[in-house]
Amino acid sequence: MRKLLTEFKTFAFGGNLVDIAIGIAIGAAFAGVVQSLVDHIILPIVAAVFGQPSFHSLHGSIRGTRIPYGDFLTDLVSFLLLALVILLLVKLIKRLTGVEAAGAQGNRECDHCKSFIPVDATVCMYCTRDIEPVVA
Repeated sequence: MRKLLTEFKTFAFGGNLVDIAIGIAIGAAFAGVVQSLVDHIILPIVAAVFGQPSFHSLHGSIRGTRIPYGDFLTDLVSFLLLALVILLLVKLIKRLTGVEAAGAQGNRECDHCKSFIPVDATVCMYCTRDIEPVVA
């Protein structure tokens, strides 16, 4: 039982899990900000251009069953605008910082010590042995 508790403590408070939890929290807050941008700035601009910010009133019916396809269209447009805004923000951040997103290049296992290292590494950061980088 003690070993299981020690393993759980190592897992729960290990660097990777804490980093993931922080990333999820920041990601959720960022998603809220971007959704607000879409809802309060982008969609009103769409309403000014097309005359209607949403398509909720559009619907059809089959055998007396109401099909609210306008709700789907509104959500689809909102999603596409949200994805576009995120893409533009990521490109802006990349241009301002000159840094790619963390972890974008991937990892591989060192042939000598079996630790995970970046795919383009030429020296293992754990065992310090020379290795051949993986070229895509």
